[in-house]
Amino acid sequence: MPIASTSQREHVVTSRAVTMPPPLAAPRFELADARVGRITCYGETPAAPVGQRPLLLIHSVNAAATAYEMKPLFEHYRTRRPVYALDLPGFGLSDRADRIYTPRLMTDAILLAVNEISRRHGDTAIDAMALSLGCEFAARAGTEAPNLFRTLALLSPTGLDRRAEAAAKTAGNKDVTRAMPWVRNILNVPLWKHGFFTLLTSRASIRFFLQKTFGRKDIDEGLLEYDYITTHQPGAENAPYSFVSGYLFSANALKLYQALAMPVWMVHGVRGDFVDYHGKHAVEGLPNWQIEVMQTGAMPHFEQLDKVIAGYDDFMTRAAGR
Repeated sequence: MPIASTSQREHVVTSRAVTMPPPLAAPRFELADARVGRITCYGETPAAPVGQRPLLLIHSVNAAATAYEMKPLFEHYRTRRPVYALDLPGFGLSDRADRIYTPRLMTDAILLAVNEISRRHGDTAIDAMALSLGCEFAARAGTEAPNLFRTLALLSPTGLDRRAEAAAKTAGNKDVTRAMPWVRNILNVPLWKHGFFTLLTSRASIRFFLQKTFGRKDIDEGLLEYDYITTHQPGAENAPYSFVSGYLFSANALKLYQALAMPVWMVHGVRGDFVDYHGKHAVEGLPNWQIEVMQTGAMPHFEQLDKVIAGYDDFMTRAAGR
């Protein structure tokens, strides 16, 4: 996938009013092309060549998703290796246009970022780590451009539950989504489009959903506050409405995971509403896959950062020896 020209690729961030703080306190740059629009990335290219490959962190998709979801990992690795993160289209400081958001759009955004990061580091393959639904987009990118990825880490990936297995059987070999257009049409009625999302993203509602994600009442309060800020920006409902109406879920996510050729590390928790990994039997026997289970909810890096780091670093050591 060709990257944008220099004039297209980076824009001066101060050219538009920023109505919320960035999710990560790090240098940021913007990328853009006709398909993706404008996305914001975080991270700093070293002034001199370094030995470590760059790591790209990819957040999940929900009503309040941003690169903040990867903050604990970003803060840890930024002093140890080149690390980057991005706000996917429709989230954070990236464009929040009123359009249908699809796996194709999200995958193209990841590939746009990966191509640029690879270019900045001498056209080297990168390591990537994704969260939840972001794992499906990362896996699609990894199957389409395997030469750009050295390894892929998946935190609490979607697409491995019983509902996903049923959707895959219905889809057959078709590359389709689980979209329900009628749901999006109802949500997009101008009379209540913004008002409904405002109710959905009150502090009480966000806390409720985070408690279901963490599987306990004790959540990360910084994440809660940033979720509230980002969901009260213009256009904040556009991408989430594609999410809740199924447009962002691939019906064949499991096949994407099975097709990955690079070393893959997967970790998932056992608490909360996201613990159905019935379909992981399809990949856990593959020689390039390593799977770990942690006593956490769906955000293991917020609860047990040290264990996630130890597991990932061990995986990276093993991958380097392949």
